[in-house]
Amino acid sequence: MGYILTINEFNEIIKKLKKDNKVFAPKIFLGEGTFSDTDLVRYGEIEELKDIEFNKKSSFLYKEVIMPMNQTLFYFTEDKCIEPKEDEKGIIVFLRSCDMHSVKRIDEIYLNNGLVDPYYKKLRDKTKFILIGCEKSFDNCFCVSMGTNISKNYDGYINVLNDEIEFDIKDEFFEEYFKNVEKKKEDINIKFAKENEVKVNIPENLDISVMDSSLWKEYSSRCIACGRCNFVCPTCTCFTMQDIFYKDNSKAGERKRVWASCQVKGYTDMAGGHSFREDKGQRMRFKVMHKVYDYKKRFGYHMCVGCGRCDDICPEYISFSNCVNKLEKAMDEVKKND
Repeated sequence: MGYILTINEFNEIIKKLKKDNKVFAPKIFLGEGTFSDTDLVRYGEIEELKDIEFNKKSSFLYKEVIMPMNQTLFYFTEDKCIEPKEDEKGIIVFLRSCDMHSVKRIDEIYLNNGLVDPYYKKLRDKTKFILIGCEKSFDNCFCVSMGTNISKNYDGYINVLNDEIEFDIKDEFFEEYFKNVEKKKEDINIKFAKENEVKVNIPENLDISVMDSSLWKEYSSRCIACGRCNFVCPTCTCFTMQDIFYKDNSKAGERKRVWASCQVKGYTDMAGGHSFREDKGQRMRFKVMHKVYDYKKRFGYHMCVGCGRCDDICPEYISFSNCVNKLEKAMDEVKKND
């Protein structure tokens, strides 16, 4: 069911939602950008509609909400472990189609990959997603090529038309909050990006032989192994574990799960001093192949959703989409060498 609301009516609904839920959306953080006079768009709790940034791509991600960057799993003493108290409030997240598709990718890793991750599941089970329409593509986006520009797997959809709000409900969870809205509309026209300036072509014959291509040598010198591309990626799920011991009692502390990056030195370190993919070109190869080859072999679709944030954030101007488009020539190279 669709509804037509004024801005004031929608702000009242947000107030009602916030009584039982935390509501997150992309918003502008003034003066918190790369330089002191620039702003940053990232996710944060909102109070009303004007807090939501609809016209700019968020630099950082919704996934901080359901997959915290730094998460305490449990506290420990000499003889017992205690899990943190769970926040009883639900979670509501405003996001775009590419990010809605990335939720499916994260679910595959944490819920459908042999074992269910209980920490992720707790947050995921109480999260509802409201889709923000994309009428026009942003810089570096290539969602159309990845088939993620259109999403139907959402709980609610919002479209802002000057002084009116269109809201489409797919999950009955929202019905209670909209029951007093008088203006209804059967069909809400959902806006999706239909074309990107950036396009990618993943070769049909792509296989692991491309690992032997000279393509990857370029990134050995260009990449500085900062890991920023991983941390802004909506489908990266890797983490490391840290035990923090308290100064006043060295036998007590907490175990944390912290985001990790396959591009950073030390990620592949093992007991006994072994380490793999020490060359930065090898790390780039691993990331690219995981996003457009390995994951698809396992789950049937590509991991990358084409949001372009990795291209946006790289301080060395390394383009993931450009690298993918080099794979066809790389395959020709290795086949010729065979």
